[in-house]
Amino acid sequence: MQDTLKSAALPGTLLALGASFAHEPLVVSVLLGALAGVFTDRCIPLVAPVFVRAGRFGKDLLKKDRPVIAESLGVVVGVVYFISMFLFIPIPFVESLLRGDRDSFPHDEAGFRGSASVCPSGATADTVRALVQFVPYLAQFLGGLLALFAMLFLGFADDVFDIRWRVKIWFPFIASIPLLMVYFVTYGKTDVVVPIPLRPLLGRTTLHLGVLYYVYIAALCVFSTNAINIMAGANGVEGGQSLVIAASLAANDLMQLRYNPSRRAAHLLSLYFLIPFICVTLGYLRHNWYPARAFGGDTLAYFSGMTFAVVGVLSNLSKTVLLFMIPQIFNFLYSCPQLFHFVECPRHRMPKLNLETGKVEATRFSLEKSKALGRLMVRFLEVFGLVHVTRDKTGKMVDCTNLTIMNLILFWRGPMSERDLVLHIMLVQVMCSVIAFVIRYGLVHIVYNQE
Repeated sequence: MQDTLKSAALPGTLLALGASFAHEPLVVSVLLGALAGVFTDRCIPLVAPVFVRAGRFGKDLLKKDRPVIAESLGVVVGVVYFISMFLFIPIPFVESLLRGDRDSFPHDEAGFRGSASVCPSGATADTVRALVQFVPYLAQFLGGLLALFAMLFLGFADDVFDIRWRVKIWFPFIASIPLLMVYFVTYGKTDVVVPIPLRPLLGRTTLHLGVLYYVYIAALCVFSTNAINIMAGANGVEGGQSLVIAASLAANDLMQLRYNPSRRAAHLLSLYFLIPFICVTLGYLRHNWYPARAFGGDTLAYFSGMTFAVVGVLSNLSKTVLLFMIPQIFNFLYSCPQLFHFVECPRHRMPKLNLETGKVEATRFSLEKSKALGRLMVRFLEVFGLVHVTRDKTGKMVDCTNLTIMNLILFWRGPMSERDLVLHIMLVQVMCSVIAFVIRYGLVHIVYNQE
């Protein structure tokens, strides 16, 4: 009984605080997020044995004894996230609807013009104004949740059925359809600001992209989900990189709330999605950090990537999202020769464990069957010190290190423990976030004439 009371104390306290701050949506989001993080932390140990019995497990290949670990637990992270978001849905809207206060409703209503014909008969003018503001913001919120739910489902399907790459590469596009529809209905803007250096060439400050802008949105969804997925393979990497990106985006939103009040609605919406995500990721990392006791699988990677895409699209922050994904962009470009089969692409490109030393080492792939273009790409990377190539006595290239950022770090720094490798990757992610902040706030005026 005493243990039950102790376990219920923190969630109860958070719920009580949430009720007392119901008029402050951002505070409620933080409290619900904290509650979601606690539930994630406590649910994973309870659910993991069930997943193992159901056959959802894998072996940790970077451990000497290769322990069996429950897999696909990203679905637990996603479910808890959705519960917290469902509970949060009415919070930003209740006060404005009750008061009919146009100015207090936190969102951008551009593109919407209310009509009394769509409102209940007998509705007051204040109610009409409140409903006019209610619909687009709620549509964006629910559209984002629908896209995330679709990606969580498709990611779990991939974990269960082990779907081929040429098929599952389209999953993010399918999940992005709600985002495309909501963006079309609520924003509908397809103009982009032309960078200052290109303005003399194009003779304009904005460029109308039309349908190409929606192609860009879909491409962002495809990239962000797969970028998290291909930069994986060690304990804590998926969750760790996602946590750093989400925390960086949230920090940027908080800074913008202070220095750019005209964009308050967009950054609040971003925070409403990011805060619970940060909390559930922290809860998950307690079990996925070295030595891992749970694996998120493709489910977590896809869900994390789609979260960043949703924030970027619905809050019009796509360039900022990409700015905080510099390591993922590099890893994708670095991997292109393998991803597009110019050279051999093994099914698993993760590092391997040296059983004698207990350290992980870079894995390699054969160049024997690679054509001239593929060999030229490898040679280009070798010139810049980005791969290690083995040659035979005649100087012919035999094999080289796999083209992932983890193998690159191992090539540069030498064999190391799995934990140290993950810390190196997290350090790279943090350093790139610092660079992104310098670009965003120190150099942006050079390109876009923004403060």
